[in-house]
Amino acid sequence: MSTDRFWLIGCGAMAGAMLSRWLATGMDPARVTVIDPALPHFDGVRAVATLPDESPPAMLMLGVKPQMLGDIAPVVARATGPETVVLSILAGTRHAKLVEAFPHAHRVVRVMPNLPVAIGEGAVALHAPGADRAGITALMAPLGLVEWIDDEGLFDAVTALSGSGPALVYRFAQALAEGGAAMGLSPDMADRLARATVAGAASLAKASPEPLGVLADRVASKGGSTRVGLDVLDEGAALNALVAAALKAAQARNRELGNG
Repeated sequence: MSTDRFWLIGCGAMAGAMLSRWLATGMDPARVTVIDPALPHFDGVRAVATLPDESPPAMLMLGVKPQMLGDIAPVVARATGPETVVLSILAGTRHAKLVEAFPHAHRVVRVMPNLPVAIGEGAVALHAPGADRAGITALMAPLGLVEWIDDEGLFDAVTALSGSGPALVYRFAQALAEGGAAMGLSPDMADRLARATVAGAASLAKASPEPLGVLADRVASKGGSTRVGLDVLDEGAALNALVAAALKAAQARNRELGNG
């Protein structure tokens, strides 16, 4: 797989983050072609505005908006062959719909990454009945945690949790920073402290086998300042309810995008 041609159809923020990481971890840029009217620049990577009139690549990744599938599929399908693996990062778009759109492809794989893949700290969910899991897992491993989802019905939930999750974490970090500024810290200092706090806590959580709730309780000693702060968040399970509502809204929108 490492020596075969790799085409990216569309190269926005997420596809670009994935490609940047692959290139940084040894993917040969000479094997990569980006097909995008914006002609994004990656050192050594060929960028073209329209689909090349060439034999099908071994791997082709769809990095466009889900709503564009109907427009691009008839053209892109002609660039797939019996040995082409199609990777789709189109949120909400079902495997069966992708297989119907690319009937000549060897395999179609649903992929849901999140933005930290750019630094190898992402989460990548995969779904593809009958796929060569070892090969696809090896390709995705430099991006971060790789999880195969057997039940496609759960894919929208995974997309909401790990795909939308970084934005929710950033918003919480922003709230921490603004809370610190409201207590008198300079906005710049509060921002630096919030970023360092969230980054350190995340690294510790990643390295620890303990449940997240246990980690929270370890910081919050009985009768201490952290405990009374947690009590505010825990009252009436308000934080859990708010986050659950945000994830359900993201899940519902993923389904809408897939049906569009």
